[in-house]
Amino acid sequence: MSPFAAFVVKETRHILRDRQTLAVLLLLPVVMVLLFGYAIRTDVEDVRVLVADASRDARSQDLTRALASTTALRLVGVVANAGAVEPALRAGEADVALVIGPDFARQLARGTAEVLVVGDGVVPNYAATAQAYVRTVVSQWAAEGGGPPLVRTSVRMRFNPTLASQNLFVPGLLAFVLTLVSALMTAISIAREKERGTMEVLLVSPLRPAQIVVGKVAPYLALAFVNALTTLALAAIVFGVPVRGSVTLLLAASLVYVLASLAIGVLVSSRVPDQRAAMMGVLLGLLMPTLALSGFVFPISSMPGWLQPVTNVVPATWFILVVRGVMLKGAGLAVLWQELAVLCGMALVLLALGARSVNDRIE
Repeated sequence: MSPFAAFVVKETRHILRDRQTLAVLLLLPVVMVLLFGYAIRTDVEDVRVLVADASRDARSQDLTRALASTTALRLVGVVANAGAVEPALRAGEADVALVIGPDFARQLARGTAEVLVVGDGVVPNYAATAQAYVRTVVSQWAAEGGGPPLVRTSVRMRFNPTLASQNLFVPGLLAFVLTLVSALMTAISIAREKERGTMEVLLVSPLRPAQIVVGKVAPYLALAFVNALTTLALAAIVFGVPVRGSVTLLLAASLVYVLASLAIGVLVSSRVPDQRAAMMGVLLGLLMPTLALSGFVFPISSMPGWLQPVTNVVPATWFILVVRGVMLKGAGLAVLWQELAVLCGMALVLLALGARSVNDRIE
């Protein structure tokens, strides 16, 4: 056997002996194809529609029933005041709203009526399609009589009136950047100590195990905070993405998300033997779900019904809702408290699991 062939055989045997890494490498393409195959959907389904009906007559109620009977649309409520539309869109309770004026019936009697379709422009393509669905239903309802009356629809897009794509992607990039810095680098750092055998040296030092873990993750916590400030500055200066809400609230949410990501990094690193396995574990367990299942690129409502509940266990799902709510909608704690509460709960649970995993490993 030639030296080259012997070298290839040796490397192949080394890979085959490393069963954990081999399993991850074989599993990775399967997970990627299935995950992205189901998550990447451009279909617009289950559009939540709010109707602001100031007319409350038989014709406006008939139009509301026409919206409710459409399979692509889901009526989430009927209010009498158009002033309720803005808070509902800001809180994420509806994707689009149909505003019917108080003189709708009289306008129809004269031959031409006007309605307003207001969309949430945070996800541009989804918002444009949702508005088009509502306008189509209104036009079909008006044409059922075979002629007049004519219903004209005017449109308005809130929070992202120009439908700029950077307003969708740049806030989501904050979650991805913080995930890379906190979870991935923490997992690699701790796994490197184990791989080199220096973790045992640290354990026999005067430092307690908790102090060792905190000391390892503290620099990445500070680095993640700096990265959050840098990302927000670049978003505003280079791409013109606004920060309409409280920067303090946004940074506080970023801190909670970083703590959750750090805990995942610690949890992964305590269960794997080396840096390579730690990197693959974070890739499969956090980075890929952050890209595919958090709503970062593709709306969660467009995903299959069985997959949508799975997105709730991805921390980035809740963090991106907070980031977009603060940056684009100017939402405050009164609107985003539920998302923040879930994010805090996840961080506490993950920190407890990470600490317990480290203690079990040390024992």
